[in-house]
Amino acid sequence: MAKFRKKGKGALPAVSTASLPDIVFLLLIFFIVSSTMRETDLKVRYQTPFGTEIKKLEKKSLVSYIHIGRPADQKLGTAPRIQLNDAFATPDKIREFIASERQNMSEADRNKMSVSLKADGEIDMGIITDVKQELRKASALKVNYSTRKGTQKLIFENLR
Repeated sequence: MAKFRKKGKGALPAVSTASLPDIVFLLLIFFIVSSTMRETDLKVRYQTPFGTEIKKLEKKSLVSYIHIGRPADQKLGTAPRIQLNDAFATPDKIREFIASERQNMSEADRNKMSVSLKADGEIDMGIITDVKQELRKASALKVNYSTRKGTQKLIFENLR
C-alpha cells in the first residue's frame, strides 16, 4: 500500500495590491460626484427656534429660502437683515426674488413652489410680518418656518 504524505504547511501567497489605486480612485470620484456644494453664502447669523410639530420637506428643489437674522459681519450693524440668495435685501425686493425663482423652475413645478423662512428666534416679528406681506403680494402663499426639533426648557426666575 502506498502512503500519502502531507506536505508541510506552505506560506500563503502575498495579497496583490495592484488594484488598490483603482478602488481608491473610484471611491474618490464617487464622493466628488455625489456631494453638493452650498448654493449660497450665509451673511446673517440665525438660530432657528424650537418646534414640536415638525414635518420634513419632501421636494427641496421646489423650496426657496429667505434668511432673516443679524449680520455675521459686525461692521454691518446689529439690526436684523433679510438675505435673498447671496445678497442683503429690503422687503420690497422679495417680489422680484420670487419672480426670478419661478422663472428658474419648470412650468409644471411653479404652482408647487414654497418659501421657507429661516429666521432667528430672537428677532422681532415686525420684519417677518413685512416679509410675509410681500410674499402675499407676490402670490407665494406656501410658506413654512424652519425650526429645530425639540422643546426649549424655559427657566423662569422667581420675582420677589
